[in-house]
Amino acid sequence: MIGRDRRCWSIRGGWILRRLDSAEAGPVPGGPIEIADPDDPRLSDFRDLTRADRRPDRPGGKGLVIAEGVVVVRRLLASEYPVRALLGVRRRYDELTQDLASVAAPFYLTSPDVMDAVVGFHLNRGVLATADRVVFPPAEELLQRVVSVAVLEGVGDHENLGSIFRNAAALGVGAVLLADGCADPLYRRSVRVSMGTVLRVPFAAVNVPIAEVVELLRAAGFTVTALTPRSDAVAIGEAEFGARPAVLLGSEGPGLTDAALAAADLLVRIPMAADVDSLNVATAGAIAFAAMQRRGGCDATVPRSR
Repeated sequence: MIGRDRRCWSIRGGWILRRLDSAEAGPVPGGPIEIADPDDPRLSDFRDLTRADRRPDRPGGKGLVIAEGVVVVRRLLASEYPVRALLGVRRRYDELTQDLASVAAPFYLTSPDVMDAVVGFHLNRGVLATADRVVFPPAEELLQRVVSVAVLEGVGDHENLGSIFRNAAALGVGAVLLADGCADPLYRRSVRVSMGTVLRVPFAAVNVPIAEVVELLRAAGFTVTALTPRSDAVAIGEAEFGARPAVLLGSEGPGLTDAALAAADLLVRIPMAADVDSLNVATAGAIAFAAMQRRGGCDATVPRSR
């Protein structure tokens, strides 16, 4: 039987993480568990995936973290997110054998047809893993531990969100703050598009007006830069991001709100051809993160999992 403990804490890489509904189990003996019946109750985590990864406060939501494919599953196994179970075909189990050596969660081995019947659609990646969530420290504490941060306002597209996290991980951004209107970064599509990097970049939701978020950043010693296509903004090649930079990125359509632009210390634009008025938010973020990195304002390393 799997136990549940909402008071489970972990310390890894200087971060204190709280596990939500953490699964605790002993080692699973004898390798994978073969299952031929798609209605087997042990596969409940993987059933109807369009609902299984919804937050617990959403209708039908379990709030699970779901990883798809070998690369993303490996990153989940190496993360602080407590793995509940895995489901896959023989080929994928063989590829993951070494990664599974210290994993207590069961690996349910099945055929592609049974897997499709369970999840509700064809899944060509051949392996899934589910995990419970963890909660990083609140924003105030995160900001004391990093030298760079991305602040997202109104980024509601899960694929853009996943891409931003992937870019943040690649370019050394220390943490991500999610202001009003942001989607869930642990939604299955976000995890997949991020290639699992969302599982190792610390983040926190900040449920206060954006002007208060900026004040929080400024109080922690950050220089707050807002990315905007406005012609009166400083070109990114000439911008001084400061020793502790925070970059504000806005929603896919209207961009940052007037309140965010008014609160920032500096407005920065990315010069573009005359017939192009904007870039995708994840692309713009990557350019800004790289500019911060060149000026030495990014974290040397994002806190890594084991």
